[in-house]
Amino acid sequence: MSEEFSTEISSRICKHMNEDHSDAVVLYAKAFGGVADATTAEMVAIDSQGMDLTAQVNGETLPVRISFDHALADAEDAHQTLIAMVKQARVQSK
Repeated sequence: MSEEFSTEISSRICKHMNEDHSDAVVLYAKAFGGVADATTAEMVAIDSQGMDLTAQVNGETLPVRISFDHALADAEDAHQTLIAMVKQARVQSK
């Protein structure tokens, strides 16, 4: 059964991704958000259904919503899903 992510969980995940894995966030925008020209990106929210990013493209900030392929059960599911997605994005970008 899927639960909505609390604001605290969303904030913690976003902070971690933006500070420690900013390259992965750009890959998400490019591979799954259809923003191939993104130069930087920031994760602004995550919930059980997907993640919201902002991407910089040609000096413009664009909102990007990426839906997950399944409803996330909890923060650990989010962790595993984000890892799988970045691996997939790296393969696609080669």
